[in-house]
Amino acid sequence: MLRAADPQPVSPADDGAWWRSLARGALDLLLPGACALCRRAHNPDASNGIVCGMCIAKLVPLTLPICERCGHPRLSLAMPLAPLPIDPATRVRAPEPALPPCRWCPRLDPALRAVRSVARMDSGTGAEFVHALKYQGWERVAAPMGERMARLSFPDDVVRERVALIPLPLGAGRLRERGYNQAELLARAAAPAWKLPVWTETLVRVRDTQSQVRLTPSERASNVSQAFVVPKHRQSALRGQHVVLVDDVITTAATVNAAVQALLAGGARIVSCVTFGRAPDPGDRAAPDSDSTRN
Repeated sequence: MLRAADPQPVSPADDGAWWRSLARGALDLLLPGACALCRRAHNPDASNGIVCGMCIAKLVPLTLPICERCGHPRLSLAMPLAPLPIDPATRVRAPEPALPPCRWCPRLDPALRAVRSVARMDSGTGAEFVHALKYQGWERVAAPMGERMARLSFPDDVVRERVALIPLPLGAGRLRERGYNQAELLARAAAPAWKLPVWTETLVRVRDTQSQVRLTPSERASNVSQAFVVPKHRQSALRGQHVVLVDDVITTAATVNAAVQALLAGGARIVSCVTFGRAPDPGDRAAPDSDSTRN
């Protein structure tokens, strides 16, 4: 005769996990998650944690085609996008104009191999992401930002050679004020997908610099000149390597160039760079609405 199985005892650990799960469910019901950017209620498990899916969908990537080296849009305001006219005499459409030389590459240090960025800062939600992470204390926003940085396509040689991610360091005063380095959070979010370590002590900032926001390009370069150094105890690990700098935004490349010079002086062979946002150049063509679907 079959007998019903004896009930299995519930361990204290399982019992505790059950109560924690119940408590989390009750909290989500009473206080639903809110997006750090738009403040609308959303389901963190169904979207992307601290940021809702709608705000992520509104990120606007850089307009294609981009420069193979610096990743900046190649189309300028001087290039027509409308179909070229047909010559009435020959009934042949005028040839497409060749892409102009990249206007952005000349500002980069020659040792900077490749630069890639996720989103434009002049449209969409790119600037809101950076502002939430950098000035509003939303550390968890770094996770979806870093995940999208890790999806960027780099040249094959960069993918083969890169050995580590190096976050751009903050000055001691700004680090105390903010409580964290946003570049380090982004690097740690991107590192698992690339299977790379994050070297946080390889590049240090030896002096505080003023905010770059309201400075001219020449003032930016002077502001960060010789602001970085590679400590002697890190130079042997860096020697001959290809490393990837990580920062939140690139604007004129003055800060990145200063960091590249310090890394070269410390033994690096070549440097690439990845950022979440990129400030527009005055001659850039505005991104079409269709580009917002390429996240």
